[in-house]
Amino acid sequence: MYPRKLLLSFRLALRRSRLLQGGALVLFWALGEALVRTTHLPVPGGIIGLALVLLLFASGRLRTISLRRGADWLLAEMLLFFVPAVLAVLDHREFLGLLGLKLLAVVLAGTLLVMGGTGLAVDLCCRLSPRPVRHDDN
Repeated sequence: MYPRKLLLSFRLALRRSRLLQGGALVLFWALGEALVRTTHLPVPGGIIGLALVLLLFASGRLRTISLRRGADWLLAEMLLFFVPAVLAVLDHREFLGLLGLKLLAVVLAGTLLVMGGTGLAVDLCCRLSPRPVRHDDN
């Protein structure tokens, strides 16, 4: 009975702490990295880690509320992850000229294409999914 009580108290702490939730996401990433390194899969470890999270969500073993605060916190602080990239651009002055403009155009076009493709895929999925039958009493 004691391990069950310990597990329940850990789940409660996980739901309340965004630091623990962020740590859990990092743990899933690390598990994905370890799996990729041992099996030599040609997929990034972060993708495997997020697939593990998705499997846990789909199986009902993990609820979204258990990782929501941590994920929101990481997304809110994502700008900090780009600071090293900006500093690297300053080391390469060629990115501040015509080459940089070409790269910017490619990044913007790629972003627009990905966003448009995602929007079209979501729209298609919404149109193909069965609609719930509404029973109006009127």
